[in-house]
Order: sequence, then structure tokens, then C-alpha cells
Amino acid sequence: QLQLVESGGGLVQPGGSLRLSCTLSNVFVDYVIGWFRQVPGKEREGVSCIRGSDGSIFYGDSVKGRFTISRDNTKYVVNLQMDMLKPEDTAVYYCAASSWARATCASAFFGHWGQGTQVTVSS
Repeated sequence: QLQLVESGGGLVQPGGSLRLSCTLSNVFVDYVIGWFRQVPGKEREGVSCIRGSDGSIFYGDSVKGRFTISRDNTKYVVNLQMDMLKPEDTAVYYCAASSWARATCASAFFGHWGQGTQVTVSS
């Protein structure tokens, strides 16, 4: 059973940066790993996803140019570098994995989830 553990959340001022990390218990080369976020009363939003099969990357429109997803050489850790943070980025951020190699960055395709980490952007 694949397990995912997020770390790196916290409180940051607008314009600041945070780096989230997702540590995987196993490596499945063709899995898609994604970062999602959710605020109360809203649907879970796909922030960024990376495909293991071909390395292709997706970013949600609201984070393009500000967030960067990366995978380390061991493939056990997937990072999300978040720069120029805005108050509207405040949410619980989840790391997730999909066993479907061609999954898009939509939560319905992801069957493995971490417990989430809170990110708060506020002055």
C-alpha cells in the first residue's frame, strides 16, 4: 500500500515562499504524483501534477509562473516550490498518487492521498 506524507506547510506573509515535500513509501515509475488544495466549502483543486512515465507537468492556471513541481533523483520525494504566495493560496495542501499513467490532474483519478498540510498566507 502506497503511503504519502506531506511536510513543509506553515504561515507565510504575502509575497513569500514555502516548499512542500511529499515523501512516498514506494516508488512506482509510471505513477502520476500531484498536489491538490482545498478550502472549506470548495472542491479540491488540482495545483500541479507530474507524470512518472514521461515527466510531463501540469500547473493550474492560478499558480502558473509561481509554483514549481519537481521530483528528486530517487523519485521518493516530490516537491512543490511555492513563490510569490498570495492570501488566496491559503488552503490545506494534499499530495496524491494515481496508478493510471495517463491521469490528468483531477482528484477523481487519484486513489492514494496524504493527510494534508496547512498553508496560510497572511500578514
